[in-house]
Amino acid sequence: MQHTSDTILEFRGISKDFPGIRALNNIDFDLKKGEVHALIGENGAGKSTLIKILAGVFPPTEGQIYYKGEKVTISSPKEGIDLGISVIYQEITLVPYISIAKNIFLGREPHRKYLPFIDYKRLYRDAEKALQKVGSSVDPKAKAINLGVAEKQLVEMARAFSVSAPIIVMDEPTATLTQREIRNLFQLIKGFKKEGISIIYISHRLEEIFEIADRITVLRDGKIVETLNVDEVKDLNHIIRLMVGRNILTFFSRNFLQEKGAIVLETKNLTREGIINDVNLYVRSGEIVGLAGLVGAGRTELVRCIFGVDSHKDGEVLFFGNKIPTNPVKSVIAGIGFLPEDRKTDGLAMILPIRENILMAGLRKIFPFGILNGRKESKIVNQYVKTLRIATPSVMRIPKYLSGGNQQKVIVAKWLCTQAKLFIFDEPTRGIDVGAKAEIYQLMNELVNQGAAILMISSELPEVLNMSDRIYVMREGRIVKELAREEANQEMLLKYAMGSGER
Repeated sequence: MQHTSDTILEFRGISKDFPGIRALNNIDFDLKKGEVHALIGENGAGKSTLIKILAGVFPPTEGQIYYKGEKVTISSPKEGIDLGISVIYQEITLVPYISIAKNIFLGREPHRKYLPFIDYKRLYRDAEKALQKVGSSVDPKAKAINLGVAEKQLVEMARAFSVSAPIIVMDEPTATLTQREIRNLFQLIKGFKKEGISIIYISHRLEEIFEIADRITVLRDGKIVETLNVDEVKDLNHIIRLMVGRNILTFFSRNFLQEKGAIVLETKNLTREGIINDVNLYVRSGEIVGLAGLVGAGRTELVRCIFGVDSHKDGEVLFFGNKIPTNPVKSVIAGIGFLPEDRKTDGLAMILPIRENILMAGLRKIFPFGILNGRKESKIVNQYVKTLRIATPSVMRIPKYLSGGNQQKVIVAKWLCTQAKLFIFDEPTRGIDVGAKAEIYQLMNELVNQGAAILMISSELPEVLNMSDRIYVMREGRIVKELAREEANQEMLLKYAMGSGER
């Protein structure tokens, strides 16, 4: 690879080995000044590993990094930041019990002149400016633990942008954002390009890449398949084939049943004071019901109440017409599975192996008499790993070493293992690549064809529109509209979600 004057960063022959697996194999990659270079590939292709090497989280097993033409060694995240590399990670890395302002300027807090004390007035003022830049109105004095996933993502961005680095890496930055927040981010990116800032952009939303990227590099199985100029790419399917190594014949797999079954889930006047108000909805066997709305509309809070994670003040939850005690244990016993929005905090036991994560919720169903059978356990776990294409060298690997998308697949396997009759999916394909998305959609279709019911939250409007039989739109903790699949479109969903539609 020949260095040119406009090249700011180069990887030469970068490889990375973990126990039992080669995550990266002889990677050559370059980044030019003032360009957006998209890095795409399936989950487990090596994208996150590559940027963690750049950020100083992992050392490479082989190869060299060149920054502005000079060979460099990045031994820690601090060295990466000092060099001028700022990273927005896919997984939230905020410290939960300190303020948002301290999270943004952690290790870089402003101090009083000649005194070793933090200048809090300046800290909060600078944090508020950084938050405004990314379109966030959260209180910089609030603790990070009190934020939702999308709000945390905006704080991550504010922290990365506040460094004023010449290289910014964005790993799935829009996965939790609304369309309005995405538009704001794209405007920021265009401004960064004009300032000569270089961006490595990772996303599974391919339409975004074609909108903002200059070049695309495709990774598959730890190797670079091809690097292309965006304006040379005429066919999106060509990029998908490069990513997955196969044709995807159908993407949104739905076989809409003419006859639906019994009402599986019903809420009557469900209320949690100040959060959700007087919510009435129902889901039948054999249908997928979508929950649409902007961030903060109350969708996640609603399904947490249904599953029993959070208590509600008034109203009731009915399962097959019977009122059930709303707590997670009773919900699982009744036959409800809940794939949460925040997979690391709520979905997985990060210190237990994949095998235990898949089995833990379904043990009562698999072994009703309480007598475990190791052979049967292994058969079930291996079948789910194969069916969902979970990329792992062993079922004894712990989830923290998996890519985000493969972590998501482990959670899906966990709830399939319970043989649930109702599945609540909160952002089921967040951080999942295009090939895995198609597989998840096919799986959801098979579940409803077999008589299950699905209540799905998604911030991706095409996903809601193409997968749902019916759609409820939420705003400010209330359901403001119910739409049939045939009448719904993106403009209509946004209109009701933003409060400009008829009530």
